[in-house]
Amino acid sequence: MTSGSCLCRAAKVTIKGDPLAAAMCHCLDCRKTSGSAFAINWVVPGSQLSVTDGASLKEFTAPALSGNPVTNHFCGSCGTTLWRDGPKTQGLCYVKAGVLDDSDAVNMKKPSAEIFTTRRIEWMKPMEGALQKKELME
Repeated sequence: MTSGSCLCRAAKVTIKGDPLAAAMCHCLDCRKTSGSAFAINWVVPGSQLSVTDGASLKEFTAPALSGNPVTNHFCGSCGTTLWRDGPKTQGLCYVKAGVLDDSDAVNMKKPSAEIFTTRRIEWMKPMEGALQKKELME
């Protein structure tokens, strides 16, 4: 079991089992929710993600580039996004790897893909060995 939390530790989650995949995402939404040039997301079935302390959790739903709604689950106190999901994600949650409390857990699953590579910052090089996808669904 892997645990994760927001910056102020008011919102906490656990993940049972291993992630199905890990991906490096360069979309604008992931940049904004991570505060970085990209995000590493763990793909986890919603049934494996549990909120263990969620009194401060809030949600914000907005359309993604595809036009489909995506919900950000974040701490209302510090603003940290813990995961994203939506009706089109087929029961999967995209957990921000940066919220995982154990760095060994993050090292356990190297990203197997980079997505939205057309939006990758120009000075970044493709991740060696990772599948390169211009868009999510190509």
